[in-house]
Amino acid sequence: MTILIDLQKVTLQGTDRAILENLVLTISSGDRIGVVGINGTGKSALLKIIAGDLEPDSGDIRRGRGVQVGYLEQIPVLPSGTVRDALGTGWQVDAALDRLGMLNAADIDTAHLSGGQLKRVALARIFAEPNDVLILDEPTNHLDLGAIQWLEQQIINFRGAVILVSHDRFLLDQVTTRMVEIDRGKTYVHAGGYSRLLEAQAEREDQAASAEQVRRNLARTELTWLRRGVKARSTKPQARIDAAERLLASRPEAAARAGTLELSVEMPRLGTMVIKTHNVAFSYPNGRQVLTDVNLELGPGDRIGIVGPNGAGKSTFVNLLAQRTEPTAGTVKSGPTIVTSYFEQNGGDFNLEATVQELVAGPQGVPGSPADVALMKRFWFSGALPTTKAKDLSGGERRRLQLLLALSVRPNVLFLDEPTNDLDLETIRLIEEFLSQWPGTLVVVSHDRTFLSRTTDRLLEVHEDGTITDIPGGIDAWIARAAGVTMSSFSVADADGSSTTTPTGPSQVPRGRLIRDAEKEMSRLARRRNTLTEKILASNDHMEQARLGAELETVQKALSAAEDQWLALAD
Repeated sequence: MTILIDLQKVTLQGTDRAILENLVLTISSGDRIGVVGINGTGKSALLKIIAGDLEPDSGDIRRGRGVQVGYLEQIPVLPSGTVRDALGTGWQVDAALDRLGMLNAADIDTAHLSGGQLKRVALARIFAEPNDVLILDEPTNHLDLGAIQWLEQQIINFRGAVILVSHDRFLLDQVTTRMVEIDRGKTYVHAGGYSRLLEAQAEREDQAASAEQVRRNLARTELTWLRRGVKARSTKPQARIDAAERLLASRPEAAARAGTLELSVEMPRLGTMVIKTHNVAFSYPNGRQVLTDVNLELGPGDRIGIVGPNGAGKSTFVNLLAQRTEPTAGTVKSGPTIVTSYFEQNGGDFNLEATVQELVAGPQGVPGSPADVALMKRFWFSGALPTTKAKDLSGGERRRLQLLLALSVRPNVLFLDEPTNDLDLETIRLIEEFLSQWPGTLVVVSHDRTFLSRTTDRLLEVHEDGTITDIPGGIDAWIARAAGVTMSSFSVADADGSSTTTPTGPSQVPRGRLIRDAEKEMSRLARRRNTLTEKILASNDHMEQARLGAELETVQKALSAAEDQWLALAD
């Protein structure tokens, strides 16, 4: 391997803390390095230092002779002119544009591209350039699943080194050979992909907890010994007693964020009827039809993931379900008890000139009330952040505020459109944990395969011809099919009551509905199994462990039976 860039003892100081401390990192050809950390820790700063766009306060950076570096920023900038002008010609360029769904946009001016189109063109451009090192900052934002799989192959096939910041855990685990974790100025380099990073984090936390316990036990022992021996001495060793007491009173290093992201699960009761569509179609005023003959019924507790190529109509479909858009044909009905909330892809339409506490209070509330202060703290809005204007928040902070506002109405039906964009991995994992326990009906549009796998039971694919089909097996089956494994598809109509049926006695139930119900039950049982396992591991009460173990055994048997049922139905 050829060393391309070498960083030795690199330090970058922020206004009130160190962003990077004595970072040592060698980047060689063939490296695939993922960079993770909570928002604001310095991930983008590190990328800029590697790219040469930011000078550190100290340390040495050595670059190989003639090494070319390509840098894709979160919001890329393209030269003026058409897409073709920006990319040039050649079959490789055409192949990239075709796979990214941009071949028909080759003559569009770059100034008129949407955020998703801009990202795709910038990716095609950077892989077409003769670079030795590629630096990619959140490259999957605004990409559909097909484009992300293209990106994976490009990264794997690239001969040089790739450094990327991404919240896409599936991508990180597929392509990375090393992970760099940034935590309060310190950097930890782990061999392997995202899975190995999680193992290393758990090991580090266990070691820190063990070392802290040893430290405190030694301090208690010494303090007891000193106090016991005080009366027998003419000179009291007060200085040593004070030192031991200070050691006991001290605390380990504060967490990067205070507490956990506590999300309320209270919500109004849902009736049996949630949302039902009948022969729904939608066309734009120019006549282009986006959706056709959509028949879908959502019940209480349903958890639906929606995928499809960019521009196929995923957001339009969700807007129809949320009744924010009227269909051009057909009907959308909702139950009388539903309370909906919509987490928008573009960041919401709240007033950017208002402060966080003004937005939380709403037009009828008093900014800064005790209840609102407590609520904001639960979402990590403390210190100066409550009085900060929304326009001055970082991308991640603005998305967290959007989530706070979405949940503050206590919905029982939640629509999430690309919810993981601009959020760090810690926040995403906490949201997943919340959604796994939340009892409402959930509809998610996302390109994040891990997020879909952990939060949804059923997957719908929106096609460019306006049709929508069920993907039996969910996101895992979709990934397998995209990789070349043939899977059977069932239409939404089949899944909800009008086509293929399976005899079940006096009445016939559609096979698609039976498959959906089996998948839903498998997901529910798997979540319960994981919860019970975590409780058993966390408990020191042998009676409680025995009780939980008995329940876990029952859940395991039920899960095996549900899996057998699904296999029989899908065969």
